Amino acid sequence: MLSSHQSKEALGSKSIHHRRFAAMAAASADYHRLIRMLLIGDSGVGKSCLMLRFADDTYNDDYMCTIGVDFRIRTMLIDGKTVKAQIWDTAGQERFRTIAASYYRNAHGIIVAFDLTDRESFRNVRQWLQEIEKYAPAGVNKMLVGTKKDLVSKRVVCEEEARELAEELQLRYLETSAKNCHNVDEAFHAMAKEVTERLEQAPEPGPGTRTILGGPRVRISANCCS
Repeated sequence: MLSSHQSKEALGSKSIHHRRFAAMAAASADYHRLIRMLLIGDSGVGKSCLMLRFADDTYNDDYMCTIGVDFRIRTMLIDGKTVKAQIWDTAGQERFRTIAASYYRNAHGIIVAFDLTDRESFRNVRQWLQEIEKYAPAGVNKMLVGTKKDLVSKRVVCEEEARELAEELQLRYLETSAKNCHNVDEAFHAMAKEVTERLEQAPEPGPGTRTILGGPRVRISANCCS
């Protein structure tokens, strides 16, 4: 249950977010395909920092944790075609899981993030994969990402064990740092390419239609690092 303060905050954020979404969509209508990528993982692992570094090329250590869901849009060139990517950043806290679950169903690609300096977030990767199996469509593209690679002295999850887990789960694995931009673009571009290639193999839409699937409604958002 959200408190009355959180409910008011949610309503205000929802209204602002709807207006921002409409403006951003209208400003960039010339693209071949729209894809939706979802960021999931424990609270505080740096999902928002990844999204903001990729979409806005910004970084802030002081971002608060995400309330519900936030998103950004970035247009990319994939195999010579313009692809608009919606990146949805979900809150990792348990109380927001129900809100976030509705976004799984409309995701084309899901990035599971864990903190290389937090072993608990690494142990919880399997639980997040269970959430994907429960809520996401069959065939959704998945990727495992370790965050905060720049914090070398605080690292507790070694690359070898992370890669072993990724291999066991049959996931592509990348280690990233939003602070110094390491592998951030590479992660999102790799996911976008995999999604685009999969969707290109899907049945073609009818004449005169653009390849856009229905997206989720914006619920609650706040700029933060989740």
